[in-house]
Amino acid sequence: MNAIDKAPAGTLPLILYVDDEEGARKYFQRALQSQATVLTAASVDEGKTLLTQHGDAISVLVSDQRMPGAYGNALLFHAWERHPQIVRVLTTAYSELAQTIEAVNQGRIHRYLPKPWDITTLRLEMKQAADLASLRRRHDRLLGEKLASRRREVLANRIGLLYGLCLADGPQGAALDAYLSGALCARVAAAPAWLLDDYAQLASADACRAAGLARAVRGHVAALDARGAAPAQALALLAEVFGSTCHLNRDGAVVLSEPAVLAEYLDGSPDAAVSSRHAAWLALLLFLARRGTGVLLTSSAAGVQCRLAGAGDPPTRAALASWIARF
Repeated sequence: MNAIDKAPAGTLPLILYVDDEEGARKYFQRALQSQATVLTAASVDEGKTLLTQHGDAISVLVSDQRMPGAYGNALLFHAWERHPQIVRVLTTAYSELAQTIEAVNQGRIHRYLPKPWDITTLRLEMKQAADLASLRRRHDRLLGEKLASRRREVLANRIGLLYGLCLADGPQGAALDAYLSGALCARVAAAPAWLLDDYAQLASADACRAAGLARAVRGHVAALDARGAAPAQALALLAEVFGSTCHLNRDGAVVLSEPAVLAEYLDGSPDAAVSSRHAAWLALLLFLARRGTGVLLTSSAAGVQCRLAGAGDPPTRAALASWIARF
């Protein structure tokens, strides 16, 4: 195995060739030296090691089929599972058509090249494979940029809807601050697949979801008012909302061991209704804020800690913009 410590740098595509025959490895390198940087490995295990080290940079993986210890298609399947952007090619002098056809049909192998190679065909096939890998990377990059942009739009809209909900009956900035702090502690997902849905449909479903959350929150607030709850009961009310997923630590803070619920509205699919627990959490924050009490949330090794705090400053447009930027 060569170049295992560091993959060569440069503008040429990086190809990994795996074959137990040293002569075949040298021939492959010489044939492609003008159009690609070639790493070689003598076994499936060595190939896996190079994939682990350089998988993000490798454009094409070519493997011989018959090798001691394991077949080449096992390595290509391994790459398919862990590095799907790599174009995978199987080559062999033996007739293993049944396994090869199955692998190609499953999308795990891009091409089958029989040995012995015609050097012109080999170079053309490797150029096409490298070009395909480049297109895949460009597609993945553009898709990632689209998802990131859509994510920012959706989160900004959702935070704006929360702003309206929290401030509909007065300047309850403490409730919004506590809610968004909790969502940050819970870590909102980076870019879920539903962000690729048609934007008009997504926005419509999101608006209906927000309306459902608003109705549920109002119901929980009304229930707190009806029972005569008071800010002095805040910690007990928190425990009531989160049940067995929270506990009181020695410092007098309520610790949430499963904080994902704090980000449920910001994180969830537009088609997923917000849970009653999540609505009760936001309702409690609003209930306390209207009585001059806030909740301070911080991350810890045990989970998210909740402590009572003052009501904080009245909300401003600049503060809202700052919150949106933090997500």
